[in-house]
Amino acid sequence: MDRDAWHERLETSADSPSELFEHFQTRTDQRLEYQYLPDARHGLERGTVLVETTGEVVRGYPSVPRVLVLNPGVRNYFESDRITLEEKLNGFNVRVADVDGTTAFTRSGYVCPYTTARARELLDPADFFADHPGKMLCAELVGPENPYTVHDYEGIETNAFRVFDIRDRQTGRPVAPDRRRELCEAYGFEQPPTFGWHDTDDAAGAVRDAIEQLDAEGREGVVMKSDDGQSILKYTTEATHHQELGHAFSLPFDYGRDFLFSRLLREAFQTVEFEESPERRRERARDIGESILLPMAETIEAVADGETVGERHTVRGDPATIDALLAHLREFQLTLDVESDRRLDGERVVTFTKVAASTNDRIEHYLDGGIVDE
Repeated sequence: MDRDAWHERLETSADSPSELFEHFQTRTDQRLEYQYLPDARHGLERGTVLVETTGEVVRGYPSVPRVLVLNPGVRNYFESDRITLEEKLNGFNVRVADVDGTTAFTRSGYVCPYTTARARELLDPADFFADHPGKMLCAELVGPENPYTVHDYEGIETNAFRVFDIRDRQTGRPVAPDRRRELCEAYGFEQPPTFGWHDTDDAAGAVRDAIEQLDAEGREGVVMKSDDGQSILKYTTEATHHQELGHAFSLPFDYGRDFLFSRLLREAFQTVEFEESPERRRERARDIGESILLPMAETIEAVADGETVGERHTVRGDPATIDALLAHLREFQLTLDVESDRRLDGERVVTFTKVAASTNDRIEHYLDGGIVDE
């Protein structure tokens, strides 16, 4: 398909095909050659994929805004009379579509060989795509054996998918939440827990109730959706802010600084809106400080003891899939320190660390007496 035809199909704000395609890049993954959009441009979402040989489009998943003050933020944002609340899960966000067979695309627009293999095995969406060939499943890959985001959920020992959206593959338009739940139930796709429908004017209180429940369980937060699924908003718990700070500052020269201000903003607005007592606010402040200082100190001690620090993951699957995953990660200049590589129940199970090179190098430099130029 030529660029003029693509430009016409994509409903883009770019004035010309050349203005649009200067931002696309070409990749070949799993024998599939395609173009992808690394950043949102001209009305198209980051991760939008174009397959030239077949003319298939896989729109990227839209960026979801965050509200800092529930009341009046929720009421002001939504135009619909009611909204639904669902749990926001801590996992790896992918779009699963029937492109050269079931294929999983990351938010950035890459084909992930590991997630693709797991989607074919765990979701098994062939019947769904046979009945709905123009749709894509938007899902979180959750569980402890995940090469991207590791978070434990009760009852999930390895991997699981939770389908949180179904969208038109070419336009990106969502199926209404009620219809999505019906489709997922019909085809056996598991979904995030729901907190039901609420009048928009009164929803802030329902969100707060859900957040307090999720916070007590150390879970991430909620996603709010309009009745047509077009408008989406998110809000997260104190627990996840502190968990994210702890993770980031365990690798301070790779993540820490970028994470700090946004999480402090969320905490500050949350403690004010929740009208917390001075004692509760001080407790929150102490927890923030511990989330920052303790992981960083532990990392410095680990490097001083000769350990290599980074993000530790365990994955399982057939040997070819694991080989493809490790090659995929190394393609992005990641250094992998393989801790163990074994067979279990006919599958290959690999535990590895994505080495945080900047954190390791900078801490070693300072431990050796290097100075900081401020």
